[in-house]
Amino acid sequence: MTKYIVVSGGVVSGIGKGVIASSTGLLLKMTGLKVTAIKIDPYMNVDAGTMRPTEHGEVYVLNDGGEVDLDLGNYERYLDVTLSRDNNITTGKIYQQVIERERRGDYLGRTVQIVPHVTDAIQDWIERVSKIPVDETGDEPDLCIVELGGTVGDIESAPFVEAMRQFQFRVGHENFALIHVSLVPDMHGEQKTKPTQTTVHALRGLGLLPDLIACRLIVPQPLAKATKEKISMFCHVASEQVVGVHDVTSIYHVPLLLQSQGIVGFLRRRLNLTNLSLSSKMLERGTLLESRWKTITTDQERLFDHVSIALVGKYTDLKDSYMSVIKALEHAAFRCRRKLTLHWVESSQLEPEQQDADPRKYHDAWRTVVGANGILVPGGFGERGTEGMILAIKWAREQNLPFLGICLGFQLAVVEWARHVLNLSGSKSTEFMAEPADPVIIFMPEISRTHMGGTMRLGLRPTVFQTDSEWSRIRKLYGGADTVWERHRHRYEVNPAYVERLHTSGMAFIGRDEKGERMQIMELPNHPFFVGLQAHPEFCSRPLNPSPPFLGFVAAACSLDVLEEQMTQQLQTFQPPHPKDAMTGEQELVQGSREQLHTAGRERVLSRENGCG
Repeated sequence: MTKYIVVSGGVVSGIGKGVIASSTGLLLKMTGLKVTAIKIDPYMNVDAGTMRPTEHGEVYVLNDGGEVDLDLGNYERYLDVTLSRDNNITTGKIYQQVIERERRGDYLGRTVQIVPHVTDAIQDWIERVSKIPVDETGDEPDLCIVELGGTVGDIESAPFVEAMRQFQFRVGHENFALIHVSLVPDMHGEQKTKPTQTTVHALRGLGLLPDLIACRLIVPQPLAKATKEKISMFCHVASEQVVGVHDVTSIYHVPLLLQSQGIVGFLRRRLNLTNLSLSSKMLERGTLLESRWKTITTDQERLFDHVSIALVGKYTDLKDSYMSVIKALEHAAFRCRRKLTLHWVESSQLEPEQQDADPRKYHDAWRTVVGANGILVPGGFGERGTEGMILAIKWAREQNLPFLGICLGFQLAVVEWARHVLNLSGSKSTEFMAEPADPVIIFMPEISRTHMGGTMRLGLRPTVFQTDSEWSRIRKLYGGADTVWERHRHRYEVNPAYVERLHTSGMAFIGRDEKGERMQIMELPNHPFFVGLQAHPEFCSRPLNPSPPFLGFVAAACSLDVLEEQMTQQLQTFQPPHPKDAMTGEQELVQGSREQLHTAGRERVLSRENGCG
């Protein structure tokens, strides 16, 4: 029987449930268990694909093309697992499924209601997905972490809370535990418990009793003993069931912080985990994971050298918009034994118009770009700020400064080259102008122009390195492989009509799709490190297995010696983070992601089945 740990939150949203859920799963994986995770988002959207990054943070993309909540990125990074779109439940998905069943007559004429039909659909979904293998063992998970998004008491989350109340009886007491995350504000040095008392009271009124109360403090001071005892008394739990999560130097310390407060021992007793039969191989895997995790967190505290990276983006007001990019940079910095200093540059502030509108912001932005060890231009949509990105790319290219362009950053690097090397001054993407003089970036022919959700080129896709690319640094960082797989999310591509001119002038498209028609990796041969990828490699980075493009970029920003060292190590040790059965041809991947791809030369038509699982 699968064990379930539900993580809920109270008082405020964005309290850190995702990190605490991921950390709990990691700690239990260290004991030898196989762990999976599910995120519940109470919003009506079917998925996160149509939400702007400043609304809900990053849209995280999975192997199967699922556009999901950024917390699934936390699960994949911490647990080193590969999840599917069904690991993200939304109100939209559940209602869509229930309504489709009602239209088919599955409910035999009965009145369809929130209870029992919606709540049953939620429970059935969780039970089904929790049994899907997600790691290299190929076995059914022993334990599933279920994060209940939003805040207890919200109208939107009420059906999910009720479903969890019923679910505890469906699976049995020893197979269900609840961790409730609550805010403990620090008021002039005094830790206040009233918000936690109130939210736990509300939770109990809804029929759920917390087994652990994780008290989130947004200050560096830990939870005081007196505070812990007070919460224990007024929330009707033992003192050992109250743990504190204060601000630490890195979120990678959170698992060890929870471990030090006895959370693993408590959950072992509460869920009777000692009765699970674990092989010696799984126990050894858990011990090795714990050792490696402690090593990177300990080593991180001993680093003195810094590497300075300028992230030139257009959603810098909300840092969560680039969550996976930040994590991929951190993972690469760990490997290079450097502390990451990340500078945020709003790309529109680099544009000449800003010099007149706000000279201070303009000069501050350029001072940051000029002073960085490397420049990264991430993905995005829309024209705003793109001219500033192009100027930053031009600076990196001409000054031999390490550069990494992702998706939009890759496309704008092509535009910059066309303008300033090929002297095609009218170069532009058709995303920004319907008919530019030189449309070097064009709309992909198979993509829908009328539907937004789930209609991009999405999910894991192969990239084939060209036969004359043995010199490539990025290929060496991928271990010298002939083919690599990364996750995609885009509607535009390099115009095939311009590829030969771009390539002849020195822009090497060393990685292409299987047919050689779609440009996917670009690298400049006579530059310390100037790389662009149409894919989003940040989605596949892991703390213990950093993304090769990010690793090369950060290493080059440290020094060319560090880059050479990392290339040598990658040639010897690199292992792709994907399951072996996922690394197949694009046709198989497309079918697995519920798409049908009809190919006739360059004329493709793609349709997507927007089913809910």
